[in-house]
Amino acid sequence: MSKKGRSMDATEMMTGAETEALEAARARVGKKSGASKVTAETMAAKQRDISVSEFFAKNRHLLGFDNPRKALLTTVKEAVDNSLDACEEAGILPDITVVIEDLQPDRPASAKSSRYRITCVDNGPGIVKKQIENVFGRLLYGSKFHRLKMSRGQQGIGISAAGMYGLITTGKPMLIQTRPSAQKPAHHIELAMNTKTNRAEVTVDEETDDFPLTRLRDLAQVRDLVQRDQFLTKREYPTGTSVTVELEGKYQRGRGSVDEFLELTAIANPHAKITLVRPTRETGEEEDVVEKKRGTAKAPAALPAPAAAPGMPAGAGEPAQPPQVTEDFGPVVVFPRAVSELPPETKEIQPHPRGVELGTLLQMLKDYEASEKGGTLYSFLQEKFCRISPPTASDFCQAIKVTSRTKVADIEPQQAEALFKQFQEAKLAPPPTDCLAPIGVQQLLKGMFKGVRAEFYAASSREPNVYRGRPFLIEAAIAFGGELAADDSARVIRFANRVPLLFQQSACSSFKAVTETNWRNYDLQQPRGSLPVGPLVIMIHMASVWVPFTSESKEAIADYDEIRKEIKLALMECGRKLGTYLRKRLKMRRESERRDIFERYIGEIAKATSEVTGEDAKALYDALLIQAKKRTAIADMQLDDEGKAMEDPADQEGVIVVEAAGPAVEVQEAKKEPVLLEVEPVKRSGAKGRTPKSAPAAEVKPVRGKAKSEPKSAKPAAPESKLAPASPPAAMEKKPKPKMRLNPKTGKLEPIDDGPGLF
Repeated sequence: MSKKGRSMDATEMMTGAETEALEAARARVGKKSGASKVTAETMAAKQRDISVSEFFAKNRHLLGFDNPRKALLTTVKEAVDNSLDACEEAGILPDITVVIEDLQPDRPASAKSSRYRITCVDNGPGIVKKQIENVFGRLLYGSKFHRLKMSRGQQGIGISAAGMYGLITTGKPMLIQTRPSAQKPAHHIELAMNTKTNRAEVTVDEETDDFPLTRLRDLAQVRDLVQRDQFLTKREYPTGTSVTVELEGKYQRGRGSVDEFLELTAIANPHAKITLVRPTRETGEEEDVVEKKRGTAKAPAALPAPAAAPGMPAGAGEPAQPPQVTEDFGPVVVFPRAVSELPPETKEIQPHPRGVELGTLLQMLKDYEASEKGGTLYSFLQEKFCRISPPTASDFCQAIKVTSRTKVADIEPQQAEALFKQFQEAKLAPPPTDCLAPIGVQQLLKGMFKGVRAEFYAASSREPNVYRGRPFLIEAAIAFGGELAADDSARVIRFANRVPLLFQQSACSSFKAVTETNWRNYDLQQPRGSLPVGPLVIMIHMASVWVPFTSESKEAIADYDEIRKEIKLALMECGRKLGTYLRKRLKMRRESERRDIFERYIGEIAKATSEVTGEDAKALYDALLIQAKKRTAIADMQLDDEGKAMEDPADQEGVIVVEAAGPAVEVQEAKKEPVLLEVEPVKRSGAKGRTPKSAPAAEVKPVRGKAKSEPKSAKPAAPESKLAPASPPAAMEKKPKPKMRLNPKTGKLEPIDDGPGLF
């Protein structure tokens, strides 16, 4: 017998006393080593529930609170989104004011963050008192998660998460003021979230007439506007909600800032008026430069009227009005309302049969059975799904071998699985699209014009499509030229349900669609797999009942094939308009330069022809000028969205062309009536009285514009009265010197006579 076998036999033959002694020895060894005995019971005692607020408190980066700067932006974003949703659902044109107060203006220069108080006030319908604790003090509480209807908020996390972050970083509760009725006082509530229970703890609950807050109107930045009754008046805010969060953050301008977010929000929501009151000091590396600039800026005594711009079309059903542009006054920024119409009201729809999964279908059957006792499968299919008519519901019942009177409670799992397969194979109409509220082509153009100073604008709106049974719609717009940087890569502006997406650009389906589009087809430079290079801004908007975000922070759209394909098609449509415009503009510029060259010599040609034929020089000049215009007529054209000639750009849809001074619009100058040019007349040579064929070209002094070869630093041309003669004959008195040639026999220059010539 082996040693192993003998050892096992010895262990089996141990008595009870010996076994207890062995266990005691093991316990002593474990006690000496400091290890405790872990059993299933001890492990179970340590397990407990985790509330959703407790989870996100430890993982706040998932909600967009990665760093102080982003945390401040996320707080403003969630408050503004809620205000826009509330105003639109109530049929009120949004008027939103965002105030950022720096509570530590005397902090040292080395400080990388500060404590801010953020207040967002809207003129919406307000919130009933009993819902305030749930809306602002609980995560994952809301009315938008289950409904299939386009809205900005979906998860019920945003504004309550902002209050939770403020409580964690500063220990201060949220301050909410809401007035549902203009005839009643406002509710003033201060609450803090208990992350252990995911419930709100109210510390102050009272009524007040101080709405909007008087404290905000006492700020130094807005004192002049308050005196002019242009800031947070009770007339503009009869009802609404005010939310105040105190947090640790960082305010700094530039990309990914509050300023950029509100600017883009104003572009995608031209029906909203947004006012931003900046803090008195910024944090970070740029604060000294910004402070110096801001020190010279003063709040205006009254908001000036926005400047008008040419070529701006009017919206459908409204008169042509000067477009609104953003006004930056230093401490206050006003994003004015560009249109006075709310987006179309959306309707909630039922799920599409192809958009549900097997597990979801089984749960829907159970819920219907619980709510509708004795409900039939025939009724279930028509009530809980869209695009299922009575005949289609009857066909589904027959396909799984049940009757129209079969109750939902009698459906077996195998039959439910068979019904799910029938959903995937059936030819059903796509979901209805009245649940979406796209921005629209005209609103896109007005929004882009309000925020981007460019030369050419084009927009496109695609037909609705479906992914996973959920309808969505893609819109795109581009702005080219103007004040945009010509040497940088194009800027991509992304939106989802009218909300700007500022982070995780490379992970977004919109960005991937832009890089995959071949912009070289539209006369733009594009490195392989990168953004196009040039003075270009690209805007993409996705409207959907449920946007597939990549994370809870809602910063990027998931890369579904159906979504990326629609984005590329919308971009290609805008690109074709831009390419047509650029090619036509280049041709117009070439024809304009061709006309300029021809006009330089018309006077000389008319004079020479008059001397040969005896015709009137003025008549010859006019005839040649008519031929020049006829041959180069394309230089006088204006282009529409298809690159065709048009009379008035404002009558076209989908394109704006801004006429401004500079090289980009030199082609428009060709429409001016040219005048006679001062030339050096040809000096007659010889007794025959003929003009030498090789006479030098006369010096041209064009009155209109500059020649292409003229450097930018050249001095402007002299006044027209000094260059243009009173009549063609008066301009033809001077004669140039004859052409000289070296005589090889004598070695001297002698005048030459080449005999009769054309002129």
